[in-house]
Amino acid sequence: MYIIFKHVGSIRPLKYMRMKTNKSYVIFLAMVAALGGFLFGYDTAVISGTITQVSNQFGLDSIQQGWYVGCALFGSIVGVSIAGLLSDHFGRKNTMFFSAILFSVSAAGCALAAGISDLVAYRIIGGVGIGVASIVSPIYISEVAIARYRGSLVSFYQLAITIGFLGAYLVNYWLLNLSLQGEWNNPVLNKIFVTEVWRGMLGMETFPAVMFFIMIFFIPESPRWLILKNKPEKSFRIFKRIYHDDKAANEQVMQTQQAVSTEKKSQWRVLLEPGILKAVWIGVAIAMLGQFMGVNAVLYYGPTIFQESGLSSGDSLFYQVLVGLVNAGTTVIALLIIDKVGRKQLVYWGVSGMIISLICIAIYFMYGKALGLTPVVLLVFFLLYIFSCAISICAVIFVLLSEMYPTRVRGLAMSIAGFSLWVGTYLVGQLTPWLLENLTPAGTFLLFAAMCLPYIWIIWKKVPETTGKTLEEIEMIWTKKS
Repeated sequence: MYIIFKHVGSIRPLKYMRMKTNKSYVIFLAMVAALGGFLFGYDTAVISGTITQVSNQFGLDSIQQGWYVGCALFGSIVGVSIAGLLSDHFGRKNTMFFSAILFSVSAAGCALAAGISDLVAYRIIGGVGIGVASIVSPIYISEVAIARYRGSLVSFYQLAITIGFLGAYLVNYWLLNLSLQGEWNNPVLNKIFVTEVWRGMLGMETFPAVMFFIMIFFIPESPRWLILKNKPEKSFRIFKRIYHDDKAANEQVMQTQQAVSTEKKSQWRVLLEPGILKAVWIGVAIAMLGQFMGVNAVLYYGPTIFQESGLSSGDSLFYQVLVGLVNAGTTVIALLIIDKVGRKQLVYWGVSGMIISLICIAIYFMYGKALGLTPVVLLVFFLLYIFSCAISICAVIFVLLSEMYPTRVRGLAMSIAGFSLWVGTYLVGQLTPWLLENLTPAGTFLLFAAMCLPYIWIIWKKVPETTGKTLEEIEMIWTKKS
């Protein structure tokens, strides 16, 4: 067995990186971890099909309805707050197990909830699962990925989120039609799938959640986390399976060992080091700002916005489905090109497209009627916006956040960035109706366009290009800048 585990004098690129690698194995690992993203997307989107039914059944007023919708977000903030510490202490794999259990309990509990209090409690549990998965899944993928494919592999997670959204919409549509076809003989199934079909919509998440739990048994722990816990032999075996080469695996172990050996301080003290602290603040900024550029406002309130243009509710929902399809399709394109084009180039071109499309949307609401423009024109602008967003910030954000931090504090730093992302999501969700009412749709979209400018400046001036670099090389970029 070729195992040396010596520290090298400096971190240098792996000279074996271009050798034959077990790409199919790494893709499998990424796809398993990305199931957490699918559950994230499904759990977030499925709620839209249940609001009216749940409100009518339990007599919810507007405040109670808002809490029913937003309680999972509260759980998500809790989840991201603890995910980093859990993953750094117990491992990436065990933390994914934890999130899978939370998703399973939440889905089954929602299907069988006795009342609104139980339903809210199980939704909060699912929200914690979302928060945990949003941190640990990208971390795991980044730590097992081959450098030149890492962007595409981490983008699996974002793709899985978009597929989860579509999956929820399709399940809601299917079950609603199924409930109209007649009674079932079994009283329990009749309650879940006919008389109270919202239970089936929420409960169907149990199947992918259990699948996620089972599949985690078939993947190894993160090799970089194993080195952090002083288990280089186990790490070597995993790297060897990835690289098909003893020397390449050994050198990767040595690089990671050296990076970890320089981190003798506590996690919080490492975060306060000048170079690392800078990376943390940049991560917080791009995570927060990304939410104020309008994407969640479009995904969550798209039907309402389309109705503002004069469309019927049915047409508005159909237009929103098209938005979801473009979102998923464009994410596939981003996955294929992110490691070829580079993270920063995708952001430059994508955010530029977002600015143009947002201004066009604003012009539509200001002058559309006077110019005789049809809602189809608005749809085109929306689809351009979604295309530009999905191929840039949506694809890049989780990649960058999973790459930026040292191994020892990656989970903790990701939690900080993830917390800011979810806070931003919450604020946008709460503020968008107010903005549409007080600033008008035109003013709201001009504000979103303005928020794109500081984002693109930060990426241009403060974020290094990370494409093709190992995680240890990226760490050296930040520490050298300090």
